[in-house]
Amino acid sequence: MRQIILDTETTGLDPNDGHRIVEVGAVEVIKRQLTGNHLHHYVNPDRDSDPEALAVHGLTTEFLSTHPPFEQIAQQLLDFVQDAEVIIHNASFDVRFLDAELQRAGFGPFNQYCGKVTDSLQYARELHPGKRNNLDVLCDRYGISNEHRVLHGALLDAELLADVWLAMTRGQESLVMGFTADDEDNVEIQLASKGEALSLPVIEPSPQAVAAHEQYLQAIEKESGAPSLWRQIFN
Repeated sequence: MRQIILDTETTGLDPNDGHRIVEVGAVEVIKRQLTGNHLHHYVNPDRDSDPEALAVHGLTTEFLSTHPPFEQIAQQLLDFVQDAEVIIHNASFDVRFLDAELQRAGFGPFNQYCGKVTDSLQYARELHPGKRNNLDVLCDRYGISNEHRVLHGALLDAELLADVWLAMTRGQESLVMGFTADDEDNVEIQLASKGEALSLPVIEPSPQAVAAHEQYLQAIEKESGAPSLWRQIFN
């Protein structure tokens, strides 16, 4: 299934208090690879952000007033996530805001338009019980640089979360090995993991090495008075 990693920034903590979305960012992942296809919009919420929210995202009322309201970007968002698995960190928070904005714009709930919604925070808590699992911590845990993340930004956070998600779910990949004859002295092993192929050459021993091995086996058998384990297995 096509995957979309999504994040929002908001004016506050609760849409029931009139708080709105101020930024939406989403990136596309197909076959565990970022495709470069993304969606990003700043949104005019027609209100001020709470001071605590402003300190997080830094998007001022003056800056946001030059951008479109949510209803003008809603269809683009829904087209982008259509039938995809949408992965969101602390999904219940973002989905509540998305549902409220979509309702204002005359649309149904967000999960009606995507294939499914997956909460990466819940997944991280199951994977790392009893530990902190916010995005900064997960970046550090999986060796993903977030030094450029001074303020929260929806597109930047979606890109970081995509890297974290791929790292967290790497163990889910299936390991498929196929063997293809290349020539008499080489076998190509295809390792299907993360969509990559790895060719490993199998080197046949030289006649001199075979002769030396035979001489070694004969010495063991002379000393023990019985056929070597090697001959019992491979002859």
